[in-house]
Amino acid sequence: MEARNDKSLGELFAELSQDTATLIRKEVELARVELTTRASRMGRHAAYIAVGGAVAYAGLLAIVAALVIILQVLGLTWWAAAAIVGIVVALIGYMFVQRGISALQRDSLTPTETIKTLKEDAAWAKGQRT
Repeated sequence: MEARNDKSLGELFAELSQDTATLIRKEVELARVELTTRASRMGRHAAYIAVGGAVAYAGLLAIVAALVIILQVLGLTWWAAAAIVGIVVALIGYMFVQRGISALQRDSLTPTETIKTLKEDAAWAKGQRT
């Protein structure tokens, strides 16, 4: 025997409207959480860039002076010693900056989970119409 549904068409549309509003609120909440998580991860990657820059700068100030003096004592001219040390320290800083940039490029702010659930919801809604 078939179960009987005593709800009117108006009541069914009201329920559908409420369910749709709830679904939309939940999707917006999911997108907000997902974007917040991704933004904080990108902030950490940006910190790598900042640390790389600070390390490169500190290296330029502290190590450069000492290494230039050492190379000059070993027989190089001041300018040649300074150029060699400057290039080495700049390369180290460059490696830190590249690490941060690579990490930022791998991440995306696109709310992929929200997009996925929206596609599932659309597929479900199409199935309900038929």
